[in-house]
Amino acid sequence: MHVPGPWRLLRGLFGLMLLLASTEAISLDISDEQSIKDAASTTAYAMMTYYHGNESGHIPGAFPSKWWEGSALFLALLHYQYYTGDTKYNDELRVGLEWQSGDDGDYMPSNYSSYLGNDDQMFWGLAAMTAAELQFADVSDGFSWLSLAQGVFNTQIKRWDTTACNGGMRWQIFPYQSGYTMKNSISNGGLFQLSARLARYTGDDTYITWAKKIWNWSLSSPLLSNSTWNVADSTNMDDDCATQGNTQWSYNYGTYMMGAAYMYNYVSSDCSGFFVEGLADSQFAGQTNGSSEWLDAVDGLLTKTINKFFPDSNGGIFEEVTCEPSEVCNNNEILFKGLVSSWLSFTALLVPSTFDTIVPKLQTSAQAAAKSCTGHNNNTCGVRWYKSEYDGWIGMEEQISATDIFVANLISFNKSAPVTSTTGGNSTSNPTAGENDTSTSTTSKEVTTGDRAGAGILTVVFVVGWVGLLGWTVLGG
Repeated sequence: MHVPGPWRLLRGLFGLMLLLASTEAISLDISDEQSIKDAASTTAYAMMTYYHGNESGHIPGAFPSKWWEGSALFLALLHYQYYTGDTKYNDELRVGLEWQSGDDGDYMPSNYSSYLGNDDQMFWGLAAMTAAELQFADVSDGFSWLSLAQGVFNTQIKRWDTTACNGGMRWQIFPYQSGYTMKNSISNGGLFQLSARLARYTGDDTYITWAKKIWNWSLSSPLLSNSTWNVADSTNMDDDCATQGNTQWSYNYGTYMMGAAYMYNYVSSDCSGFFVEGLADSQFAGQTNGSSEWLDAVDGLLTKTINKFFPDSNGGIFEEVTCEPSEVCNNNEILFKGLVSSWLSFTALLVPSTFDTIVPKLQTSAQAAAKSCTGHNNNTCGVRWYKSEYDGWIGMEEQISATDIFVANLISFNKSAPVTSTTGGNSTSNPTAGENDTSTSTTSKEVTTGDRAGAGILTVVFVVGWVGLLGWTVLGG
């Protein structure tokens, strides 16, 4: 929930106390691999102090009032263990990812499934997909990572909604949830990204067909423009998606860009899955199956992302521009920069022509983030990296995003792109995963008072932003 006025004052006073008791910033030499690993180790340790799923009486992988954030934590850990080689958190990672998978292997666990949005489930699917692509070993007595990603895909495409707007994914799954009549970019862009990643990993045409379908629908809606490359946050079914809620968030841009990068890599003539140092993009573009279309999409979305979220006015440092200047970012929004930092790093590997554009932005932002980690005598990191000092904010989300930006810079030392089933990936496939899950139907269960209460807990953090979207603006291009 956005921080109201009185709480902003208290936060400011608390931040002042922390500043008075601050320690030295995290030492970061952006040109030194070990220095980056050490910085990431510091923030990874800090973010794990908020995780209690490995303790007696707690549930692995669960954050009951913010279930999706478990996926953000585990995404950070997946990148961290792969790029640093530090495996100390792998048991918690493996158990948590598996525990929340649900009885049908599609991240619709019974404790939370009646409260979830499509975007919540989708992020866990992306975490499982990342585990497969980064060769995180499957568990021997549970669902494979690839099958979990496939399970999410299979349950979500059943929710493709044609009752209004000629298609698209709703934000929420069940009618009693706030936002059920909205279709938004993160749900549609997220499923587009997951579909593109499954297509590249498996080579199955089913996934490429769906990726193109979601992309084309997004272009036909107010959500995505391929002339301006604006990405709107949402559109409303009440007027058949004629208008847009144009609040600007980095992860909406990032998820479409990431999906386009996978599509480009998949349809390009070089599908080896590895970065080729110095290879000119002209050797790729236009050769096969419309790769130039996806290169244009990556370039357009990347340019817009950099111009909007890495503004020259603050030295080109990553900023969540909608909420950081006014200091009203909620916990969800604090995570966006971390997610997008990881997606930018993968984009640089999948589309080599973007590498030299992306890496300097990641480096500058990481250096600023390190300077923000001076709080509470334990390197607590802040939110507004562009201040290059601690700003008084504290929480797991701040530590996750700092970890993500540090780890993202390790691609300068490990240029291997995510693997596929033919380039080293060995996670077991199950194309029918999740097919037995009846929770995909909004009429499959009676809506109870408990369901409504739970839905309120999960969606309350979005309510202020959702209400703000009532000031619709007509799509201008």
